[in-house]
Order: sequence, then structure tokens, then C-alpha cells
Amino acid sequence: MTRPLEDLASPHLSGLIPYTPGKPIEEVEREFGIAHSVKLASNENPLGPSPRALEAAAVALSGVHRYPDGGGYILRQALSRHWDVPPDCFVLGNGSNELLTLVGRIFLGPGDEVLYARQAFVVYDMVAQMTGATKVAVPLKNFTHDLDGMRAALTPKTKLVFLANPNNPTGTCVDPRALETFLAAAPPDAVVVLDEAYYEYMPPDIRPQALRFVRQERRLLVLRTFSKIYGLAGLRIGYGIGPAPLVALLNRVRDPFNVNSIAQAAAAAALGDTEHVQASRAANDAGRKFLTEQFRAMGLTGVPSAANFLLLDVGRPGGEVTEALLRRGVIVRPVRGYGFPTHLRITIGTAAENEKCVAALKAALKA
Repeated sequence: MTRPLEDLASPHLSGLIPYTPGKPIEEVEREFGIAHSVKLASNENPLGPSPRALEAAAVALSGVHRYPDGGGYILRQALSRHWDVPPDCFVLGNGSNELLTLVGRIFLGPGDEVLYARQAFVVYDMVAQMTGATKVAVPLKNFTHDLDGMRAALTPKTKLVFLANPNNPTGTCVDPRALETFLAAAPPDAVVVLDEAYYEYMPPDIRPQALRFVRQERRLLVLRTFSKIYGLAGLRIGYGIGPAPLVALLNRVRDPFNVNSIAQAAAAAALGDTEHVQASRAANDAGRKFLTEQFRAMGLTGVPSAANFLLLDVGRPGGEVTEALLRRGVIVRPVRGYGFPTHLRITIGTAAENEKCVAALKAALKA
């Protein structure tokens, strides 16, 4: 008798729930018979990518009959100049998510402990599940990583630590001095992954100087992405910064040609467009201020955010409010799965998108 496929798969996949992406605009409009909807669910840059990135991508299209540079030489050189870290300390990924998976494959197995915040990016839990590692999940404190609690949870079996700063879905960051204290106190046999996908949105005065630990060759992997402020989410490109021996391990398991040539060209061009980054940050700051004030005037409680989204308590089941907003052409993200049943995660959009979101939310909560 043929065994079910589930029985043939790794036992660690049992109970693993696939990541659920947000609905695309086209599907929402088809389903609800509406037009001109706005997507505020996936923390994308509403200004789009740099014009330089689009131009570089267009040029790269003519070479798509060739395989991409498997080592990402030009982009790693650009990143090296940008961050003042040697090129062999950079690894490219098909989004930073791929690097999260790779680091789990390298270091985790049954009996190893992986430490992370309970209400942090869901992929950390998925990496622990698929590798059979022991999950050590520490609850957030005031919607923020509890570094004291996480330090107390470290044991000799701790192999990997995931830290998101700013955290998704709360948008909070830890005090940079407290983070540096935690990194300095991490056991030498543990690898710390500092996920800084929203790094460029953080106010400069609260950005940690984590790269100095990389330069000291501590066992730290800093993850960054071109999906957020650089507006290249559709091209799926991120990168890790770590000591050369750690990067070499990642390159052993990384798929050949994992980052396509168009993404590499666009990312290198985007990295040099500081004006676009500054404009994106300024628009985000203005949008955050507007939404925060509007939500406060509505009597709603939001979590102070250092990212490009807000976590908002709407005081009723978030799924119901999400459905009501969908019918009004506004796509947001409910976060019940993170333990926040009455909250929504709302991406900060353009001025017009933010105004539409506020109007739709007012109408939805009155219905």
C-alpha cells in the first residue's frame, strides 16, 4: 500500500503552516467588484524604486539570456564601499528570507535551541520548525524585544538567536546600547542573526552600530534588504553582512545563481541613489505622523513605530475590520497569528493612500 506523501516527508514538517501572503490588488478588486484600491499590507515603499534602479534594470534585460553573476561581484563591491566592510563579508540572497532559511540549515538540528521573540517575524519560528530545533520563544515586553528575558533564556544549547530590529509586526526597536550589550554578552558558540530589514527607516539616533561586531569577527550575521525603502520587493534581493568564515558557510549551501541579474543591477544602482532614500524616509515620516494623529483622534491606540508601518489596536476582531476595509478598497494585514487579535498592521502609504485608509477605517468602525 502506498504511503501518504506526508509520511514520506521530514517529520519536522508536521504542523508547519505555510506563510500566508497578503491578497494582491487585482484579486481584491475582482472579488469585491471595486476599483482604485490601495495595498497597505506588505510594508512596501509606496514611492516605488529609484529611477536609477529602473534604468539599470532595463539595461540588464538585454542580457537575460546569460546566467547572472553567481558571486554578485559588482553588487558586493558596491556594498563594501557603502558600509566600509570587506567584500567577502557580504552574501546575497533571494530576499533576506532566503538567508534566514540558509542559516537555519547550516546551524540547526534536533537538540539545538533557537532563541527569538514570540511575536516577531513568523519565518524565525518556521526555520526552527523545519530543522527540528528546540524553540525558545520569549514574549515581547511593551511590544518590544525583551533583551533581558532573552539573555536569561540563553543556555549552552543555544545555537542560533534571531533578533528583529525594528520588529515586525510591532515596528518597535530596542535601545541601541542595550542591543550592543546583548550582542557583546552572547555566548561564543551561538550565532546571532540581526534582522534589520527596516534599518533605513530608523531615526539615526537609535540605529545600533552592529557592523562593528562584524568587523571584530564576532559570530553575527546582519541582514538587510532592498525590498523595503529601496522599493525592489518584486525583484527579491537582500543581503547578509558577517565575518568572512560565516559568509563562506552560507555560500556553501546557497543555490547557484540565486539572485537574478536584473535584481543585482537594480540594487547596485539603488544603493547609490541617496536622494531617493531620503525622499522615501521623509514621506514615511510625514505619513507616520499623519496616521498616528488621525488614529489618536479616533480614540485608537497604536504602537510607536520606527519602521514603515503601524500596529493599530482597533478594539474588535482584526479579521472583521480587515474584511470591512477590503470592501472599501483598502488592504491591510490582520495579525491574530502573532497574538494580537484586535490589531491591524498598516503600511504607511502615500498621502492620498493614507487619507483613504483613514476614511475607510472610520466608515468600517461605524458600520
